[in-house]
Amino acid sequence: MIKIKSLVSLMALFLGLVACSTPPDTLGKLDLKKWRQDRGGCKGERAELVADLRGEQKELLGKFADEIGKILGKPDIHQLGAGNTKFYVYFLEKGTQCEDITKKSEAKKVIMKFNAIGLMSEITYQSRPL
Repeated sequence: MIKIKSLVSLMALFLGLVACSTPPDTLGKLDLKKWRQDRGGCKGERAELVADLRGEQKELLGKFADEIGKILGKPDIHQLGAGNTKFYVYFLEKGTQCEDITKKSEAKKVIMKFNAIGLMSEITYQSRPL
């Protein structure tokens, strides 16, 4: 009985540490801290990180939406699509979204599509209004 209690306590400690872990500061060459601090792309720093983001696409594909949110930060726009799909939008440059996030913006953006079970299935880059 003591061994089971010890095992349960150890598992609870491990899960607590994992749940409270801080997001990484880098992913390959991608400076995640800089990415997360440029909310809406309004500082212009995300534009400088696009090549590094493209270089890490394979690492990001197949991750759950919650995990992407922890890695890249809260998306600038979160949209629900047909069939329980969802999209995370991260703006890459300053645009009208910096003044009012509810207005359409022609700023460049990266759109991450998640399938019905929440796994990222596609990453696209766009420069047309959302």
